[in-house]
Amino acid sequence: MTGRQGVISQLWYFLRARKAWWLVPFLILLGLASLLVIFSQSSALSPFIYALI
Repeated sequence: MTGRQGVISQLWYFLRARKAWWLVPFLILLGLASLLVIFSQSSALSPFIYALI
């Protein structure tokens, strides 16, 4: 778990140091898309995912 916190904190410090706030929406969308892929593997959510496409 400490490895993940290290990566997230390094990413946060990078965004602050470089003033790359425009990357934040892309990272949020990437996180939401990965959650969609993870949760779409369950059969209960499949009909809802197919209705969105």
